[in-house]
Amino acid sequence: MISFIKGQIFELTPTYVVINNHDIGFHIAISLNTYSRINAAQTVLLYTEQIIRDDAHLLFGFYEPLERDIFKMLISVSGIGANTALLILSAMNPKEIQQVIANEDVSALQQIKGIGAKTAKRAIIELKDKILRTYAVQPAGTAATLSPVKDEAVSALIALGFPKKRVEKVVLDTLKENPEISLEKTIKEALKRF
Repeated sequence: MISFIKGQIFELTPTYVVINNHDIGFHIAISLNTYSRINAAQTVLLYTEQIIRDDAHLLFGFYEPLERDIFKMLISVSGIGANTALLILSAMNPKEIQQVIANEDVSALQQIKGIGAKTAKRAIIELKDKILRTYAVQPAGTAATLSPVKDEAVSALIALGFPKKRVEKVVLDTLKENPEISLEKTIKEALKRF
């Protein structure tokens, strides 16, 4: 496996770069995100991911390891191939992708060519926990200040017999709409939504 390639840029386009490393030209597919960061460089180091298929040996290059990690996560989702993953990384930077998945923003993913509703939902379902656990990304509306209200409201509603998953979603939605809401009002508002 080739982990990274460092060399002089021989050819550069928005979709691929050819890097000359010891008189060997490596053709590497890249995202627009990587292209914009190496555009003016003479020498570059790209972190790579190699995919071997029956008909081709493909190299994908990334300016930073985080982008490569997100690429690997994306291609692990059924229905998202390497080219689609590059399109996603071209449309958003790695931090934005993390936030979109953490926030379960299906519509943001659907705006990318080749991503339908089913694929967007599948990506969120399969990657959300992994992204939250690996990168400590906080979904919008779950700031540390909301955590005590959220935790107490969830505990109270579970004690009343409501299912945990549904309770967490309802409480989170309530806090997103009104971050300054008190504990009592959060519980009352959540009860209205059951």
